[in-house]
Amino acid sequence: MISRAKILIAAIVFFVLAGNFWLFFLSAPKNFPSGKTVVIEKGTGLAEISGKLKKGELVRSKYAFALYARAFNKSKKIKYGKYLFNEPVSVFALVGRLAKGEFGFKPIKVTITEGLTAKEIAELFLAVKPPSGGLTAKIFENFDKEEFLEKTKNLEGYLFPDTYLFLPGAETDDVIRTMTDNFKKKAGDATKDIVIMASLIEKEVPDSGDRKIVSGILWKRLKLGMALQVDAVFPYITGKREVLLDDLKIDSPYNTYLHKGLPPGPISNPGLDAIEAARNPKESPYLYYLSGQDGKTHFSKTYEEHLRNKEKYLR
Repeated sequence: MISRAKILIAAIVFFVLAGNFWLFFLSAPKNFPSGKTVVIEKGTGLAEISGKLKKGELVRSKYAFALYARAFNKSKKIKYGKYLFNEPVSVFALVGRLAKGEFGFKPIKVTITEGLTAKEIAELFLAVKPPSGGLTAKIFENFDKEEFLEKTKNLEGYLFPDTYLFLPGAETDDVIRTMTDNFKKKAGDATKDIVIMASLIEKEVPDSGDRKIVSGILWKRLKLGMALQVDAVFPYITGKREVLLDDLKIDSPYNTYLHKGLPPGPISNPGLDAIEAARNPKESPYLYYLSGQDGKTHFSKTYEEHLRNKEKYLR
């Protein structure tokens, strides 16, 4: 009969060998490719993910990876996206990264300045330069300009200007959601009229103090039934920076010379300063203003005084 001691020794040897065998397949491959990127598509199943990792030489066994992921309840927690691997990782660490969505890319800083339009923001994302020594291809490869413009048709004014950190794999929806959520957080319950007025002020007046006075003037004109006559609407209408005299005749609902009241929507994405100016207009005796060639805003009480300011500061 086989003694209990021999059975025990055989069992120990079996479990040691099995454990080493298991650990071997869970360890990083010797030829683990540094700088390897893997894209996990949305809706991809565990078997396909395992096969992709094995094909990319990121795991020794696709079966060991799948078994470990299932055993520790991680298989349904894997986040889709693009992953970068700069150094060898075991299956333990690999599954952990996929479950947490640790993509391995450094966030890219994107600064959206006040007063940009949705179209200008879209173009900015396409023009972002790679960090030094970083990626050389298109940075936001999942960002689509046309999709962005289509989905932000009714969001002009609500894409809050700020400095953001986006991963290179950020998709169009991620960008839109981040910017609109930031608007809600920073601007609160700003009404549509406030946002429209703020968008005009943002483009019309650079000085923070002058903005509240201009806000008071524009709200006053609305109450009096006057046309707002805001020149800043024309670059939004024409797409050109220069405003020509003939532009004043353009038949557009945004033409504040031909149509009284506020434009139908914002003409830019205003910052918090302009929004606060729209919310808190400053009363003054003025009814007219202009931005002079000296970079200052000049106010006047009467139209005659306004004409004199034009002669003095615009010629």
